[in-house]
Order: sequence, then C-alpha cells, then structure tokens
Amino acid sequence: MTACSRRNFVSGVGALILTSGTTLSLTAQSAKGGEKTIRYAMVHDETACIGCTACMDACRDVNQVPDGVSRLEIIRSQPVGEFPEVEYEFFRQSCQHCSNAPCVAVCPTGASFVDEKTGIVDVHKDLCVGCQYCVAVCPYRVRFIHPIHKTADKCNFCRDTNLAQGKQPACVESCPTKALTFGDMNDPHSAVAQKVRENPVYRTKLQLGTEPNLYHIPFGKGEHRQ
Repeated sequence: MTACSRRNFVSGVGALILTSGTTLSLTAQSAKGGEKTIRYAMVHDETACIGCTACMDACRDVNQVPDGVSRLEIIRSQPVGEFPEVEYEFFRQSCQHCSNAPCVAVCPTGASFVDEKTGIVDVHKDLCVGCQYCVAVCPYRVRFIHPIHKTADKCNFCRDTNLAQGKQPACVESCPTKALTFGDMNDPHSAVAQKVRENPVYRTKLQLGTEPNLYHIPFGKGEHRQ
C-alpha cells in the first residue's frame, strides 16, 4: 500500500469512526465475572502546575522512554499579562485514554485495545506491526512509533510499571505541587472524581465523541486549547 493510499485509507476510516456513532465506551460494559468496572482518569490542575517538567522526567525514567520521543509533554503558553505581572499557562499533552478510542477501532491486528477492567488504552507490542494507522488517526497526536521496539507507544498510565506495583503513575508521584490527580472515575469517593465534581474542568475535542478521560482545571486566563 503506497503512503498516499494509506493516508487516504486512515483519513477515511478516522472520519467514519468519529462520525458513525461507533462506541467502545466501558461505562456501558461490565467486566467479566461481574466485577466492578474501573475507569481510570487523570486531572491536570493548570492553576497548580508550574511547568517544572518533573513529570516528564519521571515518566521517561520509570518507563524507559528513549530520547527523541515522549509519552508526556508540558506545553507552555505565550505570556499572559504584562511585565512584571506575567504568567504562563501550562498544558498537559498526553494520551487521553478515550473510552471511544479511534486508535483502537482502526487497528488492523487488535494490538491497540481498551483494558475492560480499567479503561486504560494500551498496545499489545507482540501484535503491533508498526503500520502507524493508530498514529495517524489519533486526534490528540500523542502516539508514536518506539524507535527501538518499532511498535506503537504512548502513555498508558504506567500500567505495566508503577500501577503494576500498586503505585500512582510516575508523573503523579513526582509532581511537587500536586497538580495531578489520578484514580477511578467510577468511584464517587475517589480523589479524582471529587476533583472533577468540585472544580470547573474541561476536556479537549469532546465534539469528536472520543470521551477522553484526561480532565483539565483551567488556568482561568486567556484562551484555552480545544
């Protein structure tokens, strides 16, 4: 398949996925055996983030992310205000762990999947053929091909590292200002559910029907990225 035809195919499938009403939402499913379904989510508090990038360093270290690619980026806005009262907005860019994930629907081998017990979007590396369909169709532009494994990669909430050890994701543990909150949105008593309930929040590109599970508490000044 030529590069041109591949792009056309992916664009067409992506549009179909996002407009046809196809849904992979875990909120309408139950885990096998009648177990309670978890829906992991994260809140990034832009009013608390200072842009120190400790989260990026921790993510790279814990998950052994090689140079040249990144699972997580903190993007600094243009200056807000006038000198000397200048402030910056810091925006977290990473996998949204969409409940209706286009990357999962477009994968031809089943390598991209939503974990039905946690809602985490992840990749079976042994099934991935590196076709890059998922990279092309992701509306958040957060997937990449791992330069060593040659398979699709991205943030997976430290599913096979920190979470597997009963810890919080590396970015959450390393944040000096507690700007990140992680937990089960299906548990109304969890810290993340309370954070979303008690604060103004926004999620990006909701109009696409992706049902993202990354929430932002807005900085409150200037225009927020959509």
